[in-house]
Amino acid sequence: MDLTGVTRHEATAVEGATRQAAVIAPVLFRDGDPHVLFTKRADHLGEHPGQMSFPGGGREPSDADLTATALREAREEIGLRPEEVELVGRLDDIETVTDYSVRPFVGRISDREYTPDEREVAEIAVLSVADLTDLDNYESERRDHPSHGPIRVHFFHVDGYTVWGATGRMVVQLLELTTDWRAPSEPDRVVDPDAEFPA
Repeated sequence: MDLTGVTRHEATAVEGATRQAAVIAPVLFRDGDPHVLFTKRADHLGEHPGQMSFPGGGREPSDADLTATALREAREEIGLRPEEVELVGRLDDIETVTDYSVRPFVGRISDREYTPDEREVAEIAVLSVADLTDLDNYESERRDHPSHGPIRVHFFHVDGYTVWGATGRMVVQLLELTTDWRAPSEPDRVVDPDAEFPA
């Protein structure tokens, strides 16, 4: 995994969104091998309960910018102190189906125990890049979204967790910028708009 691919990337921004959020995709090296840290959202949360995500959340009026948002939220959710994060760049902004514009930052962190805030985070999962890039653990589908038109949904199934949705899109770009992995050109299936998600 070569993080300079993220550093060199000129990320696109979403302008004029009514709601802004930011996340950090934390990369750590365990026994020399790259891993990515995810959080599993608490089941009682109003939006995306139980889903896998990166530490982050909505921008507050007190946040100087979206970088500050991402760092504040990561500290609140998993106890990651801002001085522990080596930000290497960012991915393209993403518009979510909940009408947020999300700015994903990529940061290198140390391999230590992090403490989830149980009010927001059910658990922390550290997944290896080797498993994320194994095509046996990947699938995708295409469906029509009522307001966004045809969309491709990516799923990464690793260690009993499924990463998909907006976070899945971020993982695709992260892996394509930093490894030789590429998402297959065609999805595994085309499904009806109201089909259940395989997650």
